[in-house]
Amino acid sequence: MVSRIACVGGGPGGLFFATLVKHADPSVDVTVFERNRAEDTFGFGVVFSDATLAGIHEADPVLRTGLADYGRHWDDIEIRLKGQRIRCGGNGMAAITRKTLLQLLHRRAEEVGVDLRFSADMPTDPAQLADYDLIVAADGANSGFRSRLADVLVPEVEVATAKFIWFGTTYLFDGLTFVHEHGPHGTFAVHGYPISDDVSTFIVETDEQSWRAAGLDEFDTAQPPGPSDEKSRRYLEKLFAEQIDGHELLVNNSRWGNFRTWRPRRWTSGNIALLGDAAHTAHFSVGSGTKMAMEDAVALAGSLLEHRDDLPSALEAYEAARRPSVEKIQGSARPSLSWWEHFGRYHDAFEPTQFAFHFMSRSIGKERIARRDPEFIGRVERDWRAGHDGRAPLETPLRLGEREFAGRRLSAAEIERLRGEDSGCLWLAAPDEEAGLPGTYERLARSVEGAAGAPALVAIHAGTPLTRSLLAEQARLVHGALALIVEDGMDDDRAETLLLSGRADLVGSLSDVAGAGELGSLGEGEGRA
Repeated sequence: MVSRIACVGGGPGGLFFATLVKHADPSVDVTVFERNRAEDTFGFGVVFSDATLAGIHEADPVLRTGLADYGRHWDDIEIRLKGQRIRCGGNGMAAITRKTLLQLLHRRAEEVGVDLRFSADMPTDPAQLADYDLIVAADGANSGFRSRLADVLVPEVEVATAKFIWFGTTYLFDGLTFVHEHGPHGTFAVHGYPISDDVSTFIVETDEQSWRAAGLDEFDTAQPPGPSDEKSRRYLEKLFAEQIDGHELLVNNSRWGNFRTWRPRRWTSGNIALLGDAAHTAHFSVGSGTKMAMEDAVALAGSLLEHRDDLPSALEAYEAARRPSVEKIQGSARPSLSWWEHFGRYHDAFEPTQFAFHFMSRSIGKERIARRDPEFIGRVERDWRAGHDGRAPLETPLRLGEREFAGRRLSAAEIERLRGEDSGCLWLAAPDEEAGLPGTYERLARSVEGAAGAPALVAIHAGTPLTRSLLAEQARLVHGALALIVEDGMDDDRAETLLLSGRADLVGSLSDVAGAGELGSLGEGEGRA
């Protein structure tokens, strides 16, 4: 029977777990070890979507009360680009300052009898906690326990190419706002949202080339947490001065980094369980880090109570309950993170309405967005029709050399003709993993620069929805070719999303093509129809 629990890490997930277990069974001795002082915190705010809070609120009302009493709520997402501000509604979210949330969680944990040990030497060796029946490693994205147990947990990490830095500002955004500015050294973008009556979170992202060109690569990120990058603060304060009405940026361990997505193959080993960022991370553009950690806490506490006398079964049930949901969020976060790795390209290529739709549709389709805000989708469709003689996306004709297609969704016969004729069409198979894209980009570039001349159309098949889209955008936005995306089972929603967002010029369904499996014969390399 579990009678003594050590929770290493006093962030929202660790504190919430400790509180839930102690409240449910006061006889259990629960101790939280936290390296910082009770009044310390890094970061500015945390954000939650309305649709994801039910399970947390049901477990304990501390977050619901905190958001109601101290948080800020909004419904719209605002996208600012080239002097325009475009809104998309139906995206209910709430945010609260991280410090306030931690204080509420500290108070709640103390109320139920959790032993909180601040300014503690953070243990990373299970031998240091041999007196405890269960060790919960809630020690963050740089988890010492995950590193020590790497042979068993097998952590895998993906490092994003985009650079980001976290500030606050005294400028109050109305809600979640994305601001894009093209400055003298490149394109920079902001994720901004209010977290109190006088402060907003202000996260900046850019590509490495812009970051280096601006001379923002001088700060030593290897030094211990504490000092902030003042040069970057001054640069970004000036760049975004007009967008934030000259307000100042606030620092708190503000320094550049590359987001890391962690995916350990296992979350538990013996009597040790990873929780929160130690077990998984997802890019902050989907706003799920703290939520996922608190949901982990609910699941782990519930599993322990259900399997009181069987710790291995409890830990197995915890991971089985949480992993599918986490993997789904990480799957949605990857296209979102990828968008931020390429947004400078989109800034240059698209007008504001299409840019906004491209952004909103990075992980979901047109129909789902329309359910949230039909007027936003109406604007997107009106803009398309205005530029295409009043035609709807799928009904808009397109000329390819001497041939004119009556609409943007190609029939099986039209795709077959493209494969069988000398139409200047290049067929490329998208890779199954993003790691394979650079090689495919090189094949595309060689074809464009080759003696045969640039292809009029690049037809893309195989791969994944993300790799197909990225390869199509490489063809369209870098090489100026038309792009056809061919995939299995494409419905109208997917087809219109690809066209309206500018990810493709033409679409077709692989299942509609007789002998479609033969397309795989072109997959390894390249082929001209």
